[in-house]
Amino acid sequence: MTTLHLNGAAMLADLSGALYWADERLLVVSDLHLEKGSSFAMRGVMLPPYDTLATLGRLGAVIARYDPKLVVALGDSFHDRDAHDRLSAANRDILGALQARRDWIWIAGNHDPALPSGLGGLVASEVAIGSIVFRHEPTGIEGEIAGHLHPKARVSARGRAMERRCFASDGRRLVMPAFGAYTGGLNIRHEAFAKIFTPLGFVAHLIGDRRLHAIAASRCC
Repeated sequence: MTTLHLNGAAMLADLSGALYWADERLLVVSDLHLEKGSSFAMRGVMLPPYDTLATLGRLGAVIARYDPKLVVALGDSFHDRDAHDRLSAANRDILGALQARRDWIWIAGNHDPALPSGLGGLVASEVAIGSIVFRHEPTGIEGEIAGHLHPKARVSARGRAMERRCFASDGRRLVMPAFGAYTGGLNIRHEAFAKIFTPLGFVAHLIGDRRLHAIAASRCC
């Protein structure tokens, strides 16, 4: 775990890609993309159909680690508009168990803009808690925690390169890594990040095997 400071709030960045705000007992995850495997299968691209189970398993582990009072899922929790209907009964039971005895907020994303109320918890376009605003697509305002871009960073050292998911933050706004098992990533040198941060004026917190590595965006390639 690494402590990140955002707009006066201290957050724990977990190696899973989740973020925990201890003062609020609040856990944040982004871009689960549940049922991405089944979505691809419908288009003839056959992937092992275990991504939802794997993602829920990782989510269950991080929930057990922190026992949050509130979970905020920052959008694109489901890979398409009908993905929630394709959840197996077993995976619905797992999700229900994760939601038990805690509050849950689903933020609508571009992949899942019309989430049904039957998922459990509340559905919102965004939510503000204290000095922090949670939404799916980043706008660059101060105090914002967003997802959508699936940030990853690439660094080279001693002739070797490493590319990892990362938290991207300048201390005033933060973009979460994607949490889902089948999610890809967008390099932080992409122009989409220049619309959110002062060009290269932020830090990539790369998710390593045992710890996070804080590297200035200007040093990434």
